[in-house]
Amino acid sequence: MIIPALDLMNGEVVRLKRGDFSSRTTFSADPIARLQEAAAQGATLAHIVDLDGARDPQARQLPLLRKIAAASPIPIEIGGGIRTREEALAVLEAGVSRVVVGTIAVTDPEGTKRLIGELGADHVVVALDARQGESGWNVAIHGWQDLSALGLLGLLEDYRAAGLTHALVTDISRDGMMQGPSVDLYATLMDSFPGLDLIASGGIASLDDLRALREAGVPSAVLGRALLEGAFTVQEAVQCWQGA
Repeated sequence: MIIPALDLMNGEVVRLKRGDFSSRTTFSADPIARLQEAAAQGATLAHIVDLDGARDPQARQLPLLRKIAAASPIPIEIGGGIRTREEALAVLEAGVSRVVVGTIAVTDPEGTKRLIGELGADHVVVALDARQGESGWNVAIHGWQDLSALGLLGLLEDYRAAGLTHALVTDISRDGMMQGPSVDLYATLMDSFPGLDLIASGGIASLDDLRALREAGVPSAVLGRALLEGAFTVQEAVQCWQGA
């Protein structure tokens, strides 16, 4: 599945490089218009990150998210600083289909497993942002500012055993850089977790990148900067994905 992504800050569509708020690019695109256009071109799900909420949960853009969810012709998954059960419920009650949790999936795995059980596996996406080090892939937290001691594969194995269905994995060294995705990482994950709805994110810059991911067995890919900067269209991405 091709999943177009929009990052929202102060109601505007922006993109960051490697999660750095000081290196953002602001686009003039209206988020609702972008979602309508994406749906018309074949997208069946959209990914939205509330960057204001990621920095400060008290600043979460819930009124805007409600407006977007009500107007969107396709289901939406939303993430960005969701760290409690109450915040997850508030986001789902705004009318979205899936809530994306990242930091709490690392700092409170037992609580996250309970959340999956309560809300249902199809309504929770565990987002794991990883960076490769000397000992392998480790998971970052707090908006990518801190690298935890937890290994990516071990954490995914734990969640998979608890019924996890959807996992969004981002190589943070590539996010927003348009330098290609970590195909080898995703191929390894698919070998280790067959049947997992693995969502690749970070670095996708061309249709060839999409073909490489599809050939590696990846079920889904999130596309952000490449679409906003016109490297290809949603329709071209969908057609490529289906024909890869």
